[in-house]
Amino acid sequence: MFSISDQDLNLLEVSEDSGRAGAMVRFDGIVRNHNEGKQVEALEYESYEALALKEGKAIVEEALQKFDVYQIHAVHRVGKLAIGDLAVIVRAWSAHRAQAFDACRYVIDEIKGRVPVWKLEHYTDGSRDWVFCPHCASGHHEHEHVHDHAHDHHHDH
Repeated sequence: MFSISDQDLNLLEVSEDSGRAGAMVRFDGIVRNHNEGKQVEALEYESYEALALKEGKAIVEEALQKFDVYQIHAVHRVGKLAIGDLAVIVRAWSAHRAQAFDACRYVIDEIKGRVPVWKLEHYTDGSRDWVFCPHCASGHHEHEHVHDHAHDHHHDH
């Protein structure tokens, strides 16, 4: 399962209750207070939700086929997040830990590279900047970053 949420991910309750799993590996992506030498005070995530859901679900299906896991759940936040908030969670259940670790790593790596979710960093000096967008870098642009050009220090990727 893959989803996009504007709710606090700490409140997310997900369980694999079939009794088959001997391991559950969870990856938490957490908003940190720094990036590339700048002090960050908050983040905003935007997504092209229809495509994000389609691509996220495809990634989960790929992982279920590639790895011996029973269930995978991944969710990415959108909206404004504070330092310490959970931005993304990936959970993988398997009979054994190795497969759960491998599936979890695969899913988060693929989400970061393929799912259209963009991050606007707000810095303590009052500036803002969009950080790396793989779609901008590849030249395959099917989205517009919605933002106020008068206040952003946006640069081409």
